[in-house]
Amino acid sequence: MDAKCSQLLPSVCAVLADPGRPVADDTCLEKLLDWFKALASAGPGLRVLKENPCLMELILAVLKQGEPDPVLLSFVLRLTGIFAASESSFQYLQQREVVFGAFGEAGPLGSPLWEDMTIRSGWVQGAFVMLQHYSAFQFLCNSGALDVVFTLQGDPSLFIAAGANRLLARLLIFSVASEPSRLLSSKDCDWPACARMMVARLEEALRSRSPSRIKNSLKLLTTLFEDSQDAWTEILWSRLAETVEALLMEEPAQAEPWLVDLFLSMARSPAFSSQECSLWKLVALALKNISLAQVGPLAHGLLKLEACPQAIKAQGLAVLLQPMDCILRATSHPLAASLSASSVESPLSTSLLCQTMAHLEEIQETACVAVESPHRPLLCAVVTVLQLCAGQEVSSSSDATLDHLLIGSFRVQRAALSLLGELSRWAAAIHDEERLQVFAVLLAYIRSPDSSPVILKKALLGTLKWLLRALQPSVTLADLQQHRKFLRDALQVLRKHLCSPSWEVRDSSLEFLSLAMKRLRGLDWFWQELLSSELPMLLEGLLNDHDSYVRASAVKTWGHFSLQAHPETPGVKRNENTKEVCAGGARLLEILSSDSEGFPRRAAVGVFIDWLKEGHPEASPDPAQFVSRALQAADGDLDWEVKIRALELAGVFIGQTLDGLGLGEGSASAGSSLAKTPAPLADALRLFCQMELFGFLFRGLQDCDRPVALKACEVLLALKSALCKHRSKSSPAGDAAGLKDVPTETPSPLPLSLPAGEAAEKDCQDPESLLLILESTDLEGLRRALDVSSDHLERNPESLLQDILAAAGNAEENKVDCY
Repeated sequence: MDAKCSQLLPSVCAVLADPGRPVADDTCLEKLLDWFKALASAGPGLRVLKENPCLMELILAVLKQGEPDPVLLSFVLRLTGIFAASESSFQYLQQREVVFGAFGEAGPLGSPLWEDMTIRSGWVQGAFVMLQHYSAFQFLCNSGALDVVFTLQGDPSLFIAAGANRLLARLLIFSVASEPSRLLSSKDCDWPACARMMVARLEEALRSRSPSRIKNSLKLLTTLFEDSQDAWTEILWSRLAETVEALLMEEPAQAEPWLVDLFLSMARSPAFSSQECSLWKLVALALKNISLAQVGPLAHGLLKLEACPQAIKAQGLAVLLQPMDCILRATSHPLAASLSASSVESPLSTSLLCQTMAHLEEIQETACVAVESPHRPLLCAVVTVLQLCAGQEVSSSSDATLDHLLIGSFRVQRAALSLLGELSRWAAAIHDEERLQVFAVLLAYIRSPDSSPVILKKALLGTLKWLLRALQPSVTLADLQQHRKFLRDALQVLRKHLCSPSWEVRDSSLEFLSLAMKRLRGLDWFWQELLSSELPMLLEGLLNDHDSYVRASAVKTWGHFSLQAHPETPGVKRNENTKEVCAGGARLLEILSSDSEGFPRRAAVGVFIDWLKEGHPEASPDPAQFVSRALQAADGDLDWEVKIRALELAGVFIGQTLDGLGLGEGSASAGSSLAKTPAPLADALRLFCQMELFGFLFRGLQDCDRPVALKACEVLLALKSALCKHRSKSSPAGDAAGLKDVPTETPSPLPLSLPAGEAAEKDCQDPESLLLILESTDLEGLRRALDVSSDHLERNPESLLQDILAAAGNAEENKVDCY
């Protein structure tokens, strides 16, 4: 603890201990606890207590108060736990009866104060933090606290109940560890006394008919198996497995959600990873007996575990597929019964379908599912769900109840469209007829005027994923024709959407076009369909849309379209209409200079970055002029994200230039003319000066927005690193261009040594002065300072103590002069 905090702490403790003064707000007390926790973990907590006797005075004063403020007492209980976590501090506190007064019968346990939830919470948290050594374990066991913790399992506050479970789990772990030389077995007499008593209570609760006690015991076991993965937990399980099995055999199974959590925590533990472990027998029983509404998370979690036996994974997948099989059966689909051997007995619900499809979507992305998934019937089930939701007639024998359940269901549509997009990865394994059904249902949702913007966006994303399958090497000519027609139909719908009165519809359509141009760039058939749709004409008009989000999306899409129209893009045919798009830099500069909203301006700079990296026709002939114009338009912008992107543009240009000189970190961009014709470093620096690039960077370095200054600092550091690299390769006499090397002994680093006023303009035009400025400026130290979060002053302990004293002083003044 520094000297200033040591001076302030006695006054703060006096304020907190004074019953006549208001307690500081909860936030200040939480910050105080964080500070004391850091102090106790950084060094001996006993030293902190002895050097600051005011802490002991505060704790004793609050514990002895007849009716202390509950928030303050809870704070003191947690503070005591923090210091008592060290065994030496624990003994020191115990000698002064602090531990007994906080966590024993002399404390709030035996008083009416216990009725306050805040105090019970502080007691549980303090005891949990304190339980780091055997002395604290002995105290809690001998003081009767164990009964209290078991009672708190059923506390009305879920936060307190969860804390009690964590505390009980740690107590059991400490009890077993207290006699490590004893070989534990399933026999009761072989367990330490405290563990024996706790396990007996667990068994008794699991055998009781009380749902709350069963739930609390299962929660405790779940926490225990998560916190401890030692071998003795398997011995404990062998004692309890029969009792848990009895719960599963009941109709309906008792405490289903908590059984699911228990089995998942055990399945993830190495102690139960053996294929012969008795756990898997009960897991198989759980997958069979737990209701479908509750068992989904268990089946989903098992499929993601490598240690799970294959038979269990197959059973879990079958469980997840049951609701989808029910859909096929209800509509008399030819592939009915291909998904799952058993059908759903309980009625389907929208929540069950949504949960099932979300789980199935996620496992499509994982490579650890070693069981074969029936992709064709699953795909047909998802298409059928979407058809029913849209009110389409699927079959004459379709269940009317199912139609009523699904038609117009927003949640089901959203989940089904997400799953349909992921199933595109199996496109090669499905038949042409099924692929056409997928295309038809996606087009139906894109065309439907009833589709909400969210559903439209999901449908467009699914459309893009299915279109991307045309890039697979195994795709046939017939497949390409199907994809091309699908794209043509989708683009015709998008023409109408780009004129929609809804800005969300226009925005989602532009996002789809932007992603499609980016991912399908270079495909001649995609380009031809795009041009024939006349979408580019509409796109240009949307640059003037009245909504800023739409304008921003239009700028991004315009940028991708312009790259697509790049004359050097291989395999793409062009016409006269693309020339104006290729030369759209002036339009984007106008947007960057004059648009009233930040979103389009940010998008414009982002496009310039892409163009510079990709070697766009407007950037590659003269990158310096291209970048200079963009930076002039962005200079002085009030939007901090625009400034950051402009600095990124400058950094890309500098990096390409240095790459051309062999000084950069990467290889030169193919689109940079400077990279193709390397110039001496002196010429490059003079070019930077002529562009006023350094002035732009230095202004960014002094920007009031911390992220902007940090980005400018990073760009300058990269340049400085390259110059140092050059200097190490150069001879003492200087380089060939006559630029003097920077002296090896540089001036002492300054926190921020930058040119200012008229000197700034002059120095930014002189390469040698700039080199000296870069060398003398402590950019590394500045970056460290900028990396510190903006609220570090508020979180500073000294500032915190001053705030508490100031709040207490203001409260006293208000009390005296209430008018």
